[in-house]
Amino acid sequence: MKSSAFKQYTVRNIPRSVDRALKRKALDKGKSLNALILEALSIEAGLAGEPKSYDDLDFLIGSWISDPEVEKALTEQRVVDSKDWK
Repeated sequence: MKSSAFKQYTVRNIPRSVDRALKRKALDKGKSLNALILEALSIEAGLAGEPKSYDDLDFLIGSWISDPEVEKALTEQRVVDSKDWK
C-alpha cells in the first residue's frame, strides 16, 4: 500500500448556500476554492501560521475617564453573596 504525505477528503451534502458563500469568498480573496478550504481546515485544526490580530477597538485604549458614579456601580456589582453559591 502506497503512503502519501497528503490525504484527500470527500465532503457530502454541502448546502447550496454554503457552496455559494465559499466560492464567493474564494473569489474575493483571489484564491481557489481548494486553497480557501485548506486554510479554513488549518485554522480550525489550530495549525494556522500567525495568530489573528484584532485591532478594531484600539482607539479605546487610554480613553477611560474616572467617574465616581460608575466606580460605585461597578463596586456594587462585584459583591458576591455567599447564599448564591450554595
